[in-house]
Amino acid sequence: MANSPASRGSGIEPAGLAVDLRDVVKAYDNGVVALGPINLAVRRGEFVSLLGPSGCGKSTALRLIAGLSNPTSGTVEVARPARTENGRHPIGFVFQEPTLMPWATVRENVRLPLKLAHVSLSESSERIDAALAQVGLSEFAASHPRELSGGMKMRVSLARALVTDPDILLMDEPFAALDEITRFRLNNDLLALWRSLYKTVIFVTHSVFESVYLSQRVLVMTSRPGRIATEIGVETAEPRGEEFRTSADYAGYCRKVSEALAPAYSGQSA
Repeated sequence: MANSPASRGSGIEPAGLAVDLRDVVKAYDNGVVALGPINLAVRRGEFVSLLGPSGCGKSTALRLIAGLSNPTSGTVEVARPARTENGRHPIGFVFQEPTLMPWATVRENVRLPLKLAHVSLSESSERIDAALAQVGLSEFAASHPRELSGGMKMRVSLARALVTDPDILLMDEPFAALDEITRFRLNNDLLALWRSLYKTVIFVTHSVFESVYLSQRVLVMTSRPGRIATEIGVETAEPRGEEFRTSADYAGYCRKVSEALAPAYSGQSA
């Protein structure tokens, strides 16, 4: 375990990095070391996936980046925007479950982070409309969660993250519980959003196929305590679409990532 004191930075130098984890370790009071030491640098506007077996610390890494947990040792630095007024937040988090308020409409669910930041309804309205349009749910603004499919609920969760105009979007297996067709469609929609909004995306998944399809880099993690075992760049023509999903290049990258992941599932260090 690293001996340096744990810390969280408010900004990053040099410019160009959105997230920088250096020698980060996360250990719990029961003695379990969940993560690290891990070193992770993510550039502004980059789409990166964390891939690894259950319990390897992928979600823990996201929570450290989001400031929902503190490292036991090491340094976590996250770029901060110059302005954070009117409910703007540097980080948006999309969890594994939509966690929507069942009694509230789609519009009210998306408004929640702005309401908690005391942004008036009149100021919120345009931003809510824009977020719903970005995820294709404008016509469902008055609906309740019980009236939505699983994929639509996850779109609401994504809109709620986007409404704060974050620079960094953290996504913790958001599509894992969805059927394959819905998952493919949301993968395509997420890539389109990433291209148009230029967000930094750090995406946690168990799926080799999803990680290769979405990412510019796939970071394969070891079993607990999680570390970055292998980094694989996915270099393809943009924009990606169904032709990439059925291409020889895609199959080759999936094979390469699967081979890098195999030691983690066999309990070995990579």
